[in-house]
Amino acid sequence: MRKRVLKIFFILILAILVFSPRTDAFAQGSAEDKIKRLSEEIARYEAEIDKLKSQASTLSNQIAQYDAQIKLTSLKIEETAEQIFLLTGRIGQLTESLDALNSAFASRARETYKIARVGGNFYLLLVSSSDLSSVVSSFHYLQKIQSADRDLLVRLKNAQGVYIEEKKDQEKLESNLKIQQSNLNSQKAAKSKLLTDTKNDEKKYQDLLAQARAEFEAIQAIIAGKGQEEEAGKVKDGDKIATVIAGPSCNSSGSHLHFIVSTNGQSENPFNFLAGVDHENCSGSSCGGGDGDSFNPGGSWSWPLKSKIRFYQGYGATWAVKNTWVGRIYQFHNGIDVDSTSSPDVFAVKSGTMFRGSYTGIDGCRLRYVRVDHDEGDIDTLYLHINYI
Repeated sequence: MRKRVLKIFFILILAILVFSPRTDAFAQGSAEDKIKRLSEEIARYEAEIDKLKSQASTLSNQIAQYDAQIKLTSLKIEETAEQIFLLTGRIGQLTESLDALNSAFASRARETYKIARVGGNFYLLLVSSSDLSSVVSSFHYLQKIQSADRDLLVRLKNAQGVYIEEKKDQEKLESNLKIQQSNLNSQKAAKSKLLTDTKNDEKKYQDLLAQARAEFEAIQAIIAGKGQEEEAGKVKDGDKIATVIAGPSCNSSGSHLHFIVSTNGQSENPFNFLAGVDHENCSGSSCGGGDGDSFNPGGSWSWPLKSKIRFYQGYGATWAVKNTWVGRIYQFHNGIDVDSTSSPDVFAVKSGTMFRGSYTGIDGCRLRYVRVDHDEGDIDTLYLHINYI
């Protein structure tokens, strides 16, 4: 009896020892030191980017910002990879410990069952043994086993909880890593596009900034009701009201319709009103690149252009705002930029009263637009970069 009890007790001790987390101290220390160094370098580049943003808007400054941001994102990718490596090691050790603990617990349970009907009762031990000291010793060992058993169950429950949480952390890190890698590709593409657009020429860069600034100011003025307008009559849903200007034009570097939904002078997200449509997303680093703005219309309105729609920029804090030089001019895009692959015709999205308007900005450019004051509510829609019909 005593030998059996001792055997069970030693199995428990072994299980507890095996379960205790084992770590390769050198590997862990090396990874933690590297993460610390990376964090310090990340903080240094974040400060450098803030400093560059406060300086004059020049092409060389913008390129320096791209370079610093690309380096910063690369460091974050490296840091996340190290965190995943460290966590994967801990999860592996925890898995081994859990397996050993479960095995030891199962072995202990089998052995305890064999003596449970006798060993768990001091009176039964007494009447079944001729040696009183052996009875007392066995009973004490069994009490220790029961105590260790309770500790083992608590450890098992805690270990399972830790394992689940660490696996969740690992999944979050892996998801962040994919996002960071996508951001890095976007930043490299944005820098490449800037160099292509400007041909590394400071004057061309300043011209781009001036054009974007003039367009932004003109659009803000038009939304505020400062454009010169004349009423053109009633229109119905689907009526042709204008055509998109082909190629560059006033405040526009290329063919596109800037479509705005406004309520009492405040812009709203057009996707809250427009229905789904066949489209190509070109709002990111490349058409179909997967890193651009979300194309998620959820309304019922028909579109102002015929499909297939080519989508250049969304509403709000867009990819262009976050990744290109236009972020120097504005932080919020108040409409959507789209074009049609099949026709330049522009259509009213709902019935209302149409106005033909224009606004002449500080650069002398006369930006033409159409506004429809809809019959329902206080909603206006505006259609910019168009020719009247």
